[in-house]
Amino acid sequence: MKRAVIFALVLIILSTAVFTGCKKESGLPGMGAAIYRYDDTFMSYMRNTIEQVALNKVALTMVDSQNSQPTQNDQVDQFLTRGMKVIAINTVDRTAAGTLVDKAKAKNVPVVFFNREPFPEDMNKWDRVYYVGAKAEQSGTMQGEIAVEWWKANKPAGTVMRYIMLRGEPGHQDAELRREFAIKAITDAGIQVQLLAEDYANWQRPLAVEKMDAFWARFGEQIDIVLANNDDMALGAIESLRKVGFFSGGRYLPVLGVDATAPALQALAEGTLLGTVLNDAKGQGTATFDIAYALATGAAPRTAAGAMDGRYVWVPYQKVTKDNYREFQ
Repeated sequence: MKRAVIFALVLIILSTAVFTGCKKESGLPGMGAAIYRYDDTFMSYMRNTIEQVALNKVALTMVDSQNSQPTQNDQVDQFLTRGMKVIAINTVDRTAAGTLVDKAKAKNVPVVFFNREPFPEDMNKWDRVYYVGAKAEQSGTMQGEIAVEWWKANKPAGTVMRYIMLRGEPGHQDAELRREFAIKAITDAGIQVQLLAEDYANWQRPLAVEKMDAFWARFGEQIDIVLANNDDMALGAIESLRKVGFFSGGRYLPVLGVDATAPALQALAEGTLLGTVLNDAKGQGTATFDIAYALATGAAPRTAAGAMDGRYVWVPYQKVTKDNYREFQ
């Protein structure tokens, strides 16, 4: 019993030390950052960037919200209780942003949301709330333009593009806008389209494999192209298509993603991925820290990593294909 009590006390002390993320004598301002899910490929890049640029500038505490909004709410409460000077949040559920703003405003702690854009009414609750991200419609447009270029080079004029759409998650602005603007770019180029099927794979490669397996079983050779809202899902589609003989012996089906992650660039090098769009994790991570650090130290918020539009910072996308992927490795 005595050992158990001692062990429990040690765990409490250690967990508190880990969460506070700094020694009080460091003299650095405290910054809390909550990531919706650590095992998301793109967010792992952002997390690494924030950790690197924050080194020796703030006492950073980074936490994994484990794809649970209640968990994230509790984490924000702990940040506020521990006297963080600023909080950066990648929300699990963007509809929860208003509640998080209310919590932070009550303690007069500024907030920088990143990657998952709050609704305008939540951004307007307080003038110490900022957002760092990229305009998702731009990534959708660029993805559609890559599809158009390939289509015009490989298909007869007047052919209808029959497509599969792998979507991110319900309600996420990137999933909704990438879907809409990719198809708009294709139809604006004069190409007729037919949606065979679409489904949410929640940004995840294994789930995309399952979805693509089902789509192929249903539609087979009718499928002309696969559009995925991110690279992990695009790679899942490629993994599925490999099982039915694609990407060997000259058999090919174009698949497009978004993010330009390292595995996606490797797929471009191998010739399995048609194209992707750089979602600049380094730029967004740097901008998130720049704004948060300024707010924590009382400076005017600014960053060179993106274009500021009031309390929004927009980091631009870039097309990535087999012709230029080496520039992004």
